[in-house]
Amino acid sequence: MGSLTRWARAEWGPLYGTVRGPLRRPRPWAMPMTTAAVLLTALLQFAQNRPWGFRLVQSLGAVRAEDPLWLSLLRTPLSLFVPALDLPVWGALAQILLVFGIAELCLGWWRTLLIAYLATLAGTLYARLGITLGAHAPFGLPWTDAQVVDTGPSAAVVGLAVFVAWRHGAYATTGAVTVAMVAEVLLKENLAGKEHLAALMAVGSLCLAVAVRHRPHPLLQRRPPGSRAGSGSGLPPIQS
Repeated sequence: MGSLTRWARAEWGPLYGTVRGPLRRPRPWAMPMTTAAVLLTALLQFAQNRPWGFRLVQSLGAVRAEDPLWLSLLRTPLSLFVPALDLPVWGALAQILLVFGIAELCLGWWRTLLIAYLATLAGTLYARLGITLGAHAPFGLPWTDAQVVDTGPSAAVVGLAVFVAWRHGAYATTGAVTVAMVAEVLLKENLAGKEHLAALMAVGSLCLAVAVRHRPHPLLQRRPPGSRAGSGSGLPPIQS
């Protein structure tokens, strides 16, 4: 076995084993939430590109920093599934199918939605903070970004990818996604890129909280003689 194969098995083996189990079961709906999310995103894309549906979708799911906070919070759940008008919808559908699907198989549908909402909400709240700081502040944004619609499903996809990869020990993948988001901001500084970083920070804080919560105290940890310290992830499996 080559070194690359060994690395791939070490990096993605636990994640592959977790996903493979539910997919092998004879169930017609292995990912019901993901299927519904893909259909809803496609429906919203179809509607917002029609004269009769554009204003409706914008009123229900388009979040801008210039809107009142209460209105943005009401729209944020649906904004998870409103794709950007200036990007191909097939990219958004493929991302949701892949990342939401893997997350649903690994975490369950309600944890997947919770983490996706956390990532999206972090980006929404950051936009308001960034505009308050102003364009010349290190993490600030120009006032014109207050009129830009939030990222849609992309922040949720980034947050879920990082959490699932970290949860299953794919740390190189976690790092690669993080580096890619930082590079996005450095190469093309815009609202979407900075909202992705905000989503990463929120999900990273969640990962840290989970790790601290499930880390046994050294004084309370009892090991049999001859066992090695530090073996295993120290995190219990997540039941769907």
